[in-house]
Amino acid sequence: VQLVESGGGLVQPGGSLRLSCAASGSTFSNYVMSWYRQAPGKERELVATITSAGGSTNYADSVKGRFTISRDNAKNTVYLQMNSLRPEDTAVYYCRCRGGSCGIYGYWGQGTQVTVSS
Repeated sequence: VQLVESGGGLVQPGGSLRLSCAASGSTFSNYVMSWYRQAPGKERELVATITSAGGSTNYADSVKGRFTISRDNAKNTVYLQMNSLRPEDTAVYYCRCRGGSCGIYGYWGQGTQVTVSS
């Protein structure tokens, strides 16, 4: 399984970005998909998760009400819409799959840099 993130970049505080994660494999609809992030000098943290059917989502408290995770199973893609961005959202963002062909330990993408700065 391969995961490829895109959509990162430099944005001013209060701005928005949409990250995408394209997955290989024919069983994408069975994957639980998550977004994580890791800021310099900090541990990687879970940002958001969406179930295989997309019926349930969970968010870190720090992003609730600002970020939205969604998926398009027809395109084998998961998204992270990030609004009202803050400097503390600056990090490398990674997507991860679990379940189906991803197995219980899952696979990670290579990450995409998000920098929030004026």
